[in-house]
Amino acid sequence: MKHRQTLFQLCLACVIVFGSCVNDIDKIKQITFKSTDPEQKTEELYVLQTEGGFPQFKLYAPLAEAYSKPEQVTKFKEGIKVEFFDDGGNPESILTGLYGEINETKGTMRVLDSVELYNPARKQTLYTEALYWDQKDSLIFTDKMVMIKSPTELIYGKGIRAKQDFSYYEFLEPQGRISIKK
Repeated sequence: MKHRQTLFQLCLACVIVFGSCVNDIDKIKQITFKSTDPEQKTEELYVLQTEGGFPQFKLYAPLAEAYSKPEQVTKFKEGIKVEFFDDGGNPESILTGLYGEINETKGTMRVLDSVELYNPARKQTLYTEALYWDQKDSLIFTDKMVMIKSPTELIYGKGIRAKQDFSYYEFLEPQGRISIKK
């Protein structure tokens, strides 16, 4: 009888000890997770969006951090490169910058620091420090200083609105044009 009582006490002690060792994920998150931490991190992110078998855009980033509060935002703190394509899958423009952010809730993207938008067909490159893209109307815009360089001229001004393929653009405050001779 004494052995049964001792065995019962030992089993009860094991249940209490081992049962209390279960980790509660929510409690662990409360201790280790900060509200400023990303919910997801991806290294070497590569995204290809297609429609009808043709690419619409390709996105590459060395590091992507996803947040869902207060809005769904993905941050690219180590740089971003986006290639846009026409309906036939031909490259239209390439957008690069040292920092990027996509707000999926609003359907917008902003690219900051050493921003370049290149149109290979026209051999034109736009340079600025901040550029914004609105997915619903495919417009790219900024209110910062902008310089556009082509093989024959250099145009600069403050602020621009352009199509994402960079086939059309309009300066908000044009400031000058310089012809380049070979």
